[in-house]
Amino acid sequence: MTRPAIFIDGEAGTTGLQIHARLRERDDLEIVSIAPGRRKDEAERRRLLNAVDVAVLCLPDDAAREAVGMIANPNVRVLDASTAHRVDPAWVYGFPEMLPGQDVRIRKAARVSNPGCYSTGAIALVRPLVDAGLLPREYPLAINAISGYSGGGRRLIEAFESSGSQAIADPYYLYALGLAHKHVPEMRLYGGLTHTPLFSPSVGVFRQGMLVQVPLQLWSLPGNVSAGDVHGVLSARYEGQRFVRVAALESPPARLAPESINGTNQLELFVFENTAERQALLVARLDNLGKGASGAAVQNIDLMLGLQHDSGYELEATAAVG
Repeated sequence: MTRPAIFIDGEAGTTGLQIHARLRERDDLEIVSIAPGRRKDEAERRRLLNAVDVAVLCLPDDAAREAVGMIANPNVRVLDASTAHRVDPAWVYGFPEMLPGQDVRIRKAARVSNPGCYSTGAIALVRPLVDAGLLPREYPLAINAISGYSGGGRRLIEAFESSGSQAIADPYYLYALGLAHKHVPEMRLYGGLTHTPLFSPSVGVFRQGMLVQVPLQLWSLPGNVSAGDVHGVLSARYEGQRFVRVAALESPPARLAPESINGTNQLELFVFENTAERQALLVARLDNLGKGASGAAVQNIDLMLGLQHDSGYELEATAAVG
């Protein structure tokens, strides 16, 4: 029986390298690679894009759009890891746990957009609450996050890790201070929000790992919502999911580090509360290179190809990056 073939266009980039590393030991699919000397050969690239079962695009947005335009074979399905098609209604959003049946939509789709890392954490926390009516769609939401520097791709990795680099002079910094980060449109759309959330991302001096935080003033929500209500909705939404876990509300950790589940495709959700002040802090923890990028891509590839496999979801945290 012929194994399904995938071509990673942009295999030499951070996400492409990680997808390849997660799949290279698999015997139920074939990775088709372009010869290093022909990476700039457009004819060869076009040929490969049209010769596989799934084309995985790990490219800048404009290059991803160009690659889609090269695909004339109607049997080639596309998984795009760029931002280019994430809010395009013609594409299926590749967050299988987002909604009941989303995994089926991905399985049937010809075009799938891999979610952003920050967006995965934010949507996982927000969308179930909006669907349940606990969080009004028009709520003025604020989202804060910190990521390891690998989220900035090869250039930022090299800046942080090169000898004598000045990039690590600051142990932590905010960025996207124009309040227009590229993940915000998908947070709003797939979070089910009427208004654009105020999103404040930051980078710390650690390679990978991520915390996404959604603070809630429970007293401002209609219906006397409690932290227990929020936790109950999240627990019900993700019950039985392989890659999403909701931590117990009781006995919460006293501190939360971003790197604890690096190298996995796991997404952990937490609800912290101050009962006296009627406040809650929702936190998502994930590996920005795992469930936030390449791990999610492997999950989507398996869905698109109808494969079930246990490998490809655990990877040494620093493997195949840089």
